[in-house]
Amino acid sequence: MSDTKAPDASRRSERSRRAIFDAALALVSESGFAKTTVEGIAARAGVGKQTIYRWWPSKAAVLLDAFLDLQDRAAEAHGDDAGSGGIPDTGDLAADLRYVLRATVDELNDPAVDAPTRALAAEGVVDPELGARFTEALLEPQLQHYVRRLEAARAAGDIDPDVDPRTALELLVGPLHHRWLHRTLPLTHAYADSLVDLALRGLAPRP
Repeated sequence: MSDTKAPDASRRSERSRRAIFDAALALVSESGFAKTTVEGIAARAGVGKQTIYRWWPSKAAVLLDAFLDLQDRAAEAHGDDAGSGGIPDTGDLAADLRYVLRATVDELNDPAVDAPTRALAAEGVVDPELGARFTEALLEPQLQHYVRRLEAARAAGDIDPDVDPRTALELLVGPLHHRWLHRTLPLTHAYADSLVDLALRGLAPRP
């Protein structure tokens, strides 16, 4: 009786999936989303294009899962468990918001993040289903970190009790993403700090 074990199909599938993710992210960064094709991803990953189509309906869907996987790996590298990352609560709201906005600036300025994020944002405009999944899987969990921190600040009396946290967070992330998306001016830590200062003036408790 042979002791040779059958190949582990799940491990082989995971290797293929990882190769596809890496290939999709690399090609979008190198050539842009428009020039990236399923055939190109398959060739870079060393798999057949039917393997990709068996798991995903389009190159945009591949890229979204690849980007979500990239975010998960980044969180693991920083020691964050799923759902535990977010905005610190040190008791100093301004410092906490500056910390997270500066980190967002660094992330958006990272070419490995910039290219796929722009591609997904653009594709989500013309593909409502993809856009909804992008929002649900990536954007909404990040926005909820702001909601929770601002709710805590409201309870502590650091911001006006009538402030809607959802509206308040848009005073912070809206301008940041507008400058990033349209490249109107450089995205810097100084700009992030100024957004926090301006937003908190408007959110401060009324005398």
